[in-house]
Amino acid sequence: MMSSNAPNIPVEVALHRYFIWANKMRTDFDNLLAEEKNTKSPEDKFLIEQNLNIYMSYWYAGLYVVIEGWKALKLQDADISNLLKKEDYIDLLRKYRNGVFHYQQDYFSSKFTDVWSQKQDFITWIRELNSLFGRYFLQWHAKYKKK
Repeated sequence: MMSSNAPNIPVEVALHRYFIWANKMRTDFDNLLAEEKNTKSPEDKFLIEQNLNIYMSYWYAGLYVVIEGWKALKLQDADISNLLKKEDYIDLLRKYRNGVFHYQQDYFSSKFTDVWSQKQDFITWIRELNSLFGRYFLQWHAKYKKK
């Protein structure tokens, strides 16, 4: 870990940390999805589904933090900006993040169920946004290394 008196680290690197964390949850989520397809035992399927919910929840919540940082830093990328026009989806993720990281007395709080009830378009949007953030950070790093 670096101390607070570390050399100047670009803000993009700080934001990238949050992307790495969120993307790790996505990777683990996707690995579990693949495992679930090959699982026959109802007990094993139940355990995998529980873990899928954990990884998806932390991925979605983490991705919202990346969106929040992206906006705060006023970063620019045409493809990402286009996806970030979906304010209703962003608000769903914000509420979901709040539900994940702030205790909800109601097990089926709308902060969760509003996301769980979304159709494929929402899932496609999240996956595409995640992918575009990954592309952005890879390209940013390549340019930064050349400096």
